[in-house]
Amino acid sequence: MEAMLQTALREDALTATPGGFELRLGLPWIRSMPLSSVAGLAVEVDCVAVPSGELTVLLGRRRVPAGALPEESGWWFVQDRLVLSGRRELHRGAHAVTVDFRLLVPYLHAGPGSPLVLPFRLEAWLDPDQAPVPSASLDVT
Repeated sequence: MEAMLQTALREDALTATPGGFELRLGLPWIRSMPLSSVAGLAVEVDCVAVPSGELTVLLGRRRVPAGALPEESGWWFVQDRLVLSGRRELHRGAHAVTVDFRLLVPYLHAGPGSPLVLPFRLEAWLDPDQAPVPSASLDVT
C-alpha cells in the first residue's frame, strides 16, 4: 500500500496554468475504480485549502465539480491520472500539496449493505516547473 501512496503524487504532478494549476493524481489502490467511488475530494496548496467551488476535475474536455464525481459513470484506471484543476496562481518553486479523499470500494463490505470506505491523505512537495517524467499514464477521460 505504501508504494501506491508514494506514486499517487509523482514529482511532476503539479502544473501551473493561466490563472491556476492542474494536479495529476494517481489512484492509490490495487484495482481500477468507478469515478463514482471518489468522494470528499479536497486540496490544499501551501496549507491553504482550495475552496470546494473552485476545485474541478477535468474529464477529457469536460470540467466537473469535484463534488459531482459520485454522479459520474466513467472509470479511473490504475495506470491513469485524475486531473484536478484549481483557481489559485502558483509562484515559482516547490509547494506543499495535500489531497484528501475517500474511496468507496463497492466490492468490499464494511458491514451489511455498506461498502468499505478508505480515507486517503496524500502529501508531497511539488514544483510546477518540474520536467515531465516519462510515463505510460494517460489522463482520465
